[in-house]
Amino acid sequence: MARAAAVRRIAAAAVYGGGGLTALGASLYGVLRAEAKFARHTIGEADGRVRDATGWYGRGRPGPALRLALLGDSSAAGYGVRTVEETPGAWLGSGVAERADRRVHLREYAKVGAQSSGLDNQVTAALSASPDVAIIYIGANDVTHAVLPSASVRHLSAAVRRLTEAGTAVVVGTCPDLGTIQPLPPPLRQVARIWSRQLAAAQTIAVVEAGGRTVSLASILGEEFAAAPALLFGPDRFHPSARGYESMARVMVPSVLAALGLGETEEDAPRAGRGEAVLPIGYAAAKASESPGTEIDGTEVGGATRGVGGRWVTLMRRRLLPTGTAQTPDGAEGAPEDAGAPAEDSAGAPG
Repeated sequence: MARAAAVRRIAAAAVYGGGGLTALGASLYGVLRAEAKFARHTIGEADGRVRDATGWYGRGRPGPALRLALLGDSSAAGYGVRTVEETPGAWLGSGVAERADRRVHLREYAKVGAQSSGLDNQVTAALSASPDVAIIYIGANDVTHAVLPSASVRHLSAAVRRLTEAGTAVVVGTCPDLGTIQPLPPPLRQVARIWSRQLAAAQTIAVVEAGGRTVSLASILGEEFAAAPALLFGPDRFHPSARGYESMARVMVPSVLAALGLGETEEDAPRAGRGEAVLPIGYAAAKASESPGTEIDGTEVGGATRGVGGRWVTLMRRRLLPTGTAQTPDGAEGAPEDAGAPAEDSAGAPG
């Protein structure tokens, strides 16, 4: 009960930056619930196929292998793309392997349509493989199904805490800005924008408090998608296109490397010239929810993790790495032997 109450306070803290969820009021929450149901019927269908990116990346690179787990919703599963090379998992596995110069085994646990409440089962499955880092994309379905943010962040916080307590680093791509989704009619689109940004801020607080780090996806599915919807949205006008999934993965890779201790050495400390800083968590979370690719991670100031404004965090804008190519994952039979690598099987295919 104490943890649930703490998470409710975390969600309320997302009002930093103005226009918080508490400002929406009960009437607009009712509008969101009603029109979200309508919007789910108006969103078109992609081809329904989901490509499982589970497998080995970085053929020919040295070991020991890095073990990645990919959890979350359709944004993680890559709903609607035609080939496995176009999935977020393939871009993440390939990008980490190239930049770390290590073999990578990525295993998918993401489920199309998953909400934050579904993370518990995914975490249970992922922990059986003892991943070095778990990458989570979650939140959009919570908004479109009008799940209260307090419930969303409670589930996410519990998932991150289970992973970090097991020794797995966690990087969460927070809820994207849903205000550019064309099938969402006004006023739902405007409400969804406020709701998704404030959920992203609350997610950031919850994740950092639980020992993980976050990367804001706001503008990855926001301004860029609004400027080029035909390029970055898929055929259903709701899910990202292959190019969109690539953009989402590119912004995550630098933070995944940092979580593994393999990041760029010149980015070990925040630089004021790039808007990076050490800040109280509430202020940093709200700022990140509206800023592209912003990473938030816990830190210390003078040996203390907390100050008057709460938890100390670093706000980083890591340099995007050059775009490479996504590889086709090697399957079980073709995987190189490695004593430190996880056993191969077909578990984790998204549903």
